[in-house]
Amino acid sequence: MTTEMLNDGEIAEIRHNLHELQIEHRDLDQVIAHLTDNPPPDELLVRRLKKRKLALKDKIMLLEAMLVPDIPA
Repeated sequence: MTTEMLNDGEIAEIRHNLHELQIEHRDLDQVIAHLTDNPPPDELLVRRLKKRKLALKDKIMLLEAMLVPDIPA
């Protein structure tokens, strides 16, 4: 999907979702750092948070790709 196929409202919604995911990703990074810096860390919780963070990163990359126009070869 490219920006050529999206209307302004869809682009705005994608940008909003992207921003929200980036905030959540950053917040998870801070929580993970806090948990690992203050022993004893809950290893299961840390693993779950890291898994969620990776899932967010994948969604962020997908949304960013949707906003980049295709470049003709």
